[in-house]
Amino acid sequence: MTQADTPTRLDALRRWAAERHRLPPESLHLHLAAGDASFRRYFRLRLPDGTTRILMDAPPEQEDSRPFVSIARRWRSGGLPVPRLHATDLEQGFLELDDLGDEPLQTHLQGETDPATLAWHDKALALLHELQNSASPDDLPAYDAALLGRELDLFSDWCLGEWLDMARPPSWQALRDTLIEMALMQPVVTVHRDYDAMNLMVHGDDLYLIDFQDAVAGPISYDMISLLRGRYCRFPSGRFAAWVEGFRQSAIADGRLQSTLSAEAFLQQVQAMAAQRCLKVLGIFCRLTLRDGRDGYLQRLPHFLHHLEDSLAELPGHDEFRDWLTGTFRPALEERLATEGIQTGSSS
Repeated sequence: MTQADTPTRLDALRRWAAERHRLPPESLHLHLAAGDASFRRYFRLRLPDGTTRILMDAPPEQEDSRPFVSIARRWRSGGLPVPRLHATDLEQGFLELDDLGDEPLQTHLQGETDPATLAWHDKALALLHELQNSASPDDLPAYDAALLGRELDLFSDWCLGEWLDMARPPSWQALRDTLIEMALMQPVVTVHRDYDAMNLMVHGDDLYLIDFQDAVAGPISYDMISLLRGRYCRFPSGRFAAWVEGFRQSAIADGRLQSTLSAEAFLQQVQAMAAQRCLKVLGIFCRLTLRDGRDGYLQRLPHFLHHLEDSLAELPGHDEFRDWLTGTFRPALEERLATEGIQTGSSS
């Protein structure tokens, strides 16, 4: 049981909200609205006038809410769609936010070829342009070589070492170096860092940004591939490339990219960025399972392996690593998942 789940902490959250709204604590009923991969939990508070708010419980021993508060204020003042902060108590780790409802973007996705799915992704990409053009990366932590490397090492340490008990292939270091180098050659912008459908809330006809506390100053393509190679869809290569080219043209038009950057060169940078994130996610999902005891993440590994294979297939070089991925890693992954009772199906 985490600290966020203890009755004592929930009672403290109820007393805090009751004091803020000058209501008796016993009159407040908090309903769990959501949890995530961290120690944060979200509760819905209904006030006597029918207004609802979201209460964030972020135990300060495990979660530092200061970046979330700072970024929320800056982005909102810049006109970006983020929840309003109604109250903050950083010492206790309690925040009161706008209630954006219960419809993250993935609830509106109906498959890779569905017109509504495509339209929502167009809308999410338009919001990404707005984010990069409106939010300065100044004062955000740098998405530098050290951080990119630590993320990649999650794959070798947790997925290979801890979960599969496999050694890194000889080709690993060359791929690792290439992915870091290609990320660092991109222009630096504000990066949400988890620009996935689950962190875009549909509220009315608009999309709102949530879960942005890990934002960094980093590569221009990172959030785009978080969306297009996320956990819910696997788009055909032609559709993916068309979105990437549309992004390139928009970024050139408003000055985020140099006009001399060709479509082919940018697509290769994007594929490398996607490979970096897929490797990181494979490692994180194994760590969440093994270290944190979280359920449901192993089932997602085959999906991100498909994404990784799609990205590497379009990235020149690294044939040795691709062969290892297909001939050694995939069979080992599927065998290990089978021992957990998880059927992977045929690759496609």
